[in-house]
Amino acid sequence: MIRRLPLEHTTILRMHNIVKDFSGVKALDGVSIDVVRGEVHAVCGENGAGKSTLMKVLSGVYPSGSFEGTIEFEGKPVAYKTINDSEADGIVIIHQELALSPYLSIAENIFLGNENSRRGVIDWNKTNREAALLLARVGLAENPATKVLELGVGKQQLVEIAKALSKQVKLLILDEPTAALNDEDSAHLLGLIEHLRGQGITCIIISHKLKEIKRIADTVTVIRDGKTIETIKMDGPDATEARIIRSMVGRELNNLFPPREPKIGTEVLRVEDWTVYHPVDTSRKVVDAASFTVKAGEIVGFAGLMGAGRTELAMSIFGRSYGTKISGRIFKNGDEIQLRTVDEAIKHGFAYATEDRKLYGLNLIGDITVNVSAAALAKLARWGVIDRHREYKVANSYREKMNIKAPSVSSITGKLSGGNQQKVVLSKWIFAGPDILILDEPTRGIDVGAKYEIYGIINELAAQGKAVVVISSELPELIGLSDRIYVISEGKLTGEVAAANASQETLMHYMTAGKD
Repeated sequence: MIRRLPLEHTTILRMHNIVKDFSGVKALDGVSIDVVRGEVHAVCGENGAGKSTLMKVLSGVYPSGSFEGTIEFEGKPVAYKTINDSEADGIVIIHQELALSPYLSIAENIFLGNENSRRGVIDWNKTNREAALLLARVGLAENPATKVLELGVGKQQLVEIAKALSKQVKLLILDEPTAALNDEDSAHLLGLIEHLRGQGITCIIISHKLKEIKRIADTVTVIRDGKTIETIKMDGPDATEARIIRSMVGRELNNLFPPREPKIGTEVLRVEDWTVYHPVDTSRKVVDAASFTVKAGEIVGFAGLMGAGRTELAMSIFGRSYGTKISGRIFKNGDEIQLRTVDEAIKHGFAYATEDRKLYGLNLIGDITVNVSAAALAKLARWGVIDRHREYKVANSYREKMNIKAPSVSSITGKLSGGNQQKVVLSKWIFAGPDILILDEPTRGIDVGAKYEIYGIINELAAQGKAVVVISSELPELIGLSDRIYVISEGKLTGEVAAANASQETLMHYMTAGKD
């Protein structure tokens, strides 16, 4: 446990009895939260509990008058009509989907809307000089003139924080800041938050990663079903992960993974000497002679550091949807097959649930019905005409079977919580009737309760005799879910471990094979 700095025991923020509804459905039902100046205050809860809605109420995304309840900041009642109003008071929110312009420079992004100008002319020397100072504060050694599109997600997070610092931030709100980061970037970001706390900046952090919360938070407030459940001081003896989980899900989760008795059959998938080159830099090999097998009823995990080639391997197999100069052989049930397009892959019984469900996995402006049927419309069509009544019945059956929390299948998918969106993705591919499912980061950004449900769905698919591949950055997840684990490093498979004999240390050894 990291030793925490003494706090000024004064309340900087008080939100009391906040009520917010959407079309009669209460997203927040009397939520109250007090935040002490200079602390890191975590807000936890399952997907859809109301965490992000509460922060949008605070920051003026949902303006005063659109909700009930009161907000006090630095001892004074506030009524923010826009996000500019809250930023003028020093409240800055960094959303999970970063709001940077990729084609502008770092400096331009930091001062966008707050330009260093005189008589309408921007002083670029001053802009770049001040941007460099802000980048130094967040530990980012980049040229301020670098375009944001050239940065990884971890560095983009730091640019967002530098931008917040430029606004003289007093209360920094971070919504799932490490959801898309690797371990190294996550550790750097958490260290920065601790540094900001030492400078007196108050932070509210929304996160599902309980180990990170345990490390960094001074206080945790748990929200469930739009209500405040409890506030926990993390220096107390009963401030355990188990207590937070119990408050989040309303029940004990003694085991993070549902019980399973594997019934593994014959080989379904065999990949031999699979090699893939980068689609732009065609001289760079991203997958190097990878060979692996998956059997019926088996869950096979793939571990590796960010950029190791896990997703590239999966996408290139799934109808060559990634890469160039692809070579190697694929066998299904002992027969060699060709998967030259995504359509061919689907017809051969393959399914690939992408790691980026919002960009590639879902039609966010479409409803649940449209998304569930998207990969298998031919099953619902006769003479080229889709049977809309049957489509609705199929989608509704998956809504009930997968416990998708939505009023109806007419609900817009983009408005669902992350866990429920992931269930829609899985429903889409299960309806397609695959024999081989490749699930890329299936629980990314999902709370512990929804993870348990997703694990149960994966187990059920394996019990039906499907061959399941799970790619995950969470090593405990791979160990708890898989029967076997392959490890990939710099495009090469460096190890194969039975999950029963696997440890995080063993997997990390293989993951860093060949590293300097």
